[in-house]
Amino acid sequence: MIATPKRSRIPRGLFPVGILLAVMLPLLLMPLAAIFVFAARSGLPGFVAALSSPDAQFALRFSLLIAFLTAFINGILGTYTAYVLSKYRFPGRDALNVVVNLPVAIPTVVVGTSLLLLWGPIGILGQFLVPLGVSPMFMPAGVLLAHLFVTFPYMLGSVKPVLDELEVTYEEAAYTIGANQLQAFRFVVLPALRGGLFSGALLTFAHSLGEFGATVLVSGNLSFRTQTAPLYIFAQFEAGNIEAANAVAAVLAMLSFVLFFALMQFNKSSARA
Repeated sequence: MIATPKRSRIPRGLFPVGILLAVMLPLLLMPLAAIFVFAARSGLPGFVAALSSPDAQFALRFSLLIAFLTAFINGILGTYTAYVLSKYRFPGRDALNVVVNLPVAIPTVVVGTSLLLLWGPIGILGQFLVPLGVSPMFMPAGVLLAHLFVTFPYMLGSVKPVLDELEVTYEEAAYTIGANQLQAFRFVVLPALRGGLFSGALLTFAHSLGEFGATVLVSGNLSFRTQTAPLYIFAQFEAGNIEAANAVAAVLAMLSFVLFFALMQFNKSSARA
């Protein structure tokens, strides 16, 4: 009997993985790599010099401040909204649930336009505030309002599913031993929300850090006043200063990577637990 040579088998999954890489390479991987390739062209001294300029420093600090404030405020508002929508039944609840999630679907430029039409100098409310010397548009307050609007659903979407699955019996048990509603929320509900709060805060922070469409309308892109890091990148590209734009873009890309890596590690550890 003549032994036939064994055919070398292609490892299972190699073909679909190859297709995935072929699609992702030009779509995601190469564009991300291009940022760091261009950032490294001028070497470390050029990279540091581009980041050391006062306008770049302001834009990065301002973006981080707005992102922190957005994550903090929406952490409170989003958690409260999720609690009300999850625990209470009232007329119009489904409609309200749709409305608070609309910012995910609305183009951010439309968000900026709507804020201008409400708070701007000729806006519905702004026309009465401007004579009083109050105008949030083209000010840091306007940038914060835009980021709160755009990122609101991220915290809500992270917290509400946890509340929907939380057994109501735990709260009822707290009430039977004399706890009021605030104490039951603090000692029973809030500890169960830690994972959702952490995930929602990271997603909110990351999205706020890169927000552009609504910000460019409500901020006026004023250097040393309302210019965030994405707006700084846009302005530098328009001016032909590619090195400065690319240096800040590389910093934002690295921050985003760190944030989502932390989120993935947290989700893995939560799944094991």
